[in-house]
Amino acid sequence: MLNTIACRKMFTDTLLELAQKDRNIVVLTTDARGSVTLDKFAEELPEQFIEIGIAEQNSVGIGAGLATCNKKPFVCGPACFLSARSLEQVKVDAAYTHTNVKLIGVSGGVSYGALGTSHHSLHDIAVMRAIPGITIVLPCDVYQTRKMVTALVEYEGPVYVRMGRNAVPNVYLENDVPFKLGVANILMDGRDLTIIGTGETVRLALDAGMLLKEKGIGSKVIDMHTLKPLDEVAILKAAKETGRVITVEEHSVHGGLGAAIAEVLAQNNPVPMKILGVPDEPTVAGTSAEVFKHYGLTAENIARIAKKMLEV
Repeated sequence: MLNTIACRKMFTDTLLELAQKDRNIVVLTTDARGSVTLDKFAEELPEQFIEIGIAEQNSVGIGAGLATCNKKPFVCGPACFLSARSLEQVKVDAAYTHTNVKLIGVSGGVSYGALGTSHHSLHDIAVMRAIPGITIVLPCDVYQTRKMVTALVEYEGPVYVRMGRNAVPNVYLENDVPFKLGVANILMDGRDLTIIGTGETVRLALDAGMLLKEKGIGSKVIDMHTLKPLDEVAILKAAKETGRVITVEEHSVHGGLGAAIAEVLAQNNPVPMKILGVPDEPTVAGTSAEVFKHYGLTAENIARIAKKMLEV
């Protein structure tokens, strides 16, 4: 069921609630209050809101500085810019010094659709994974986003969060959202193969699992909301039980969810595996749904590939 608000709006609504009770929570943005949906936050808590302008490098550096003064900074901006322009500051000011700054990348993946490759962020997980000491989270729906924000306020350390721009179908029920950093959620249990998604592809993985169930195929479907630290226990258990793995991600096929899981399996329990994502090419322009369909990121295509794997 499609929710009426986007994850970015649930993020800002929840953060506002928490910030009204905790004056140490501070939000910084890079001329992106509209994109991040921060207008209400800025209006109600102006002393806890800082507009940096189009200067992503400065936003991360200032956020890190505020963290050293016992503030709880949330640096917010478009994922494509936050994860590229400010990479040096993320590496040194946030991760290397283990600074308590939360980096919130909105409109991630192909959310900007028709604006094309310059505005798509299909590299961000790969570059963030390569930086030691940073946690990476991709929430899959509004209810998980709300649970995530509460967890991040309490968590001490640098975190990169990537979420989309538009409203997405729910995966969880409002009052039933298990969420613990570094611990994957099992959405369906089966013995024939495993399908793993992250962020907005979790719903696709779950829908594919349901399509396969109609054909008598049992799929283990996993929500890998935390990509670093990765839940290796869940991955290895699933591979041992099902013998086949499909990963689905709104990211380049290089360096993202699929690569992270392949690294674990290749060194511990190699099994047949298929990585579904965006190939190594400039992305096509179009709506998110059109781009997803172009690259085969649909429940129907996931199910088709799963059935083909089982024929081998």
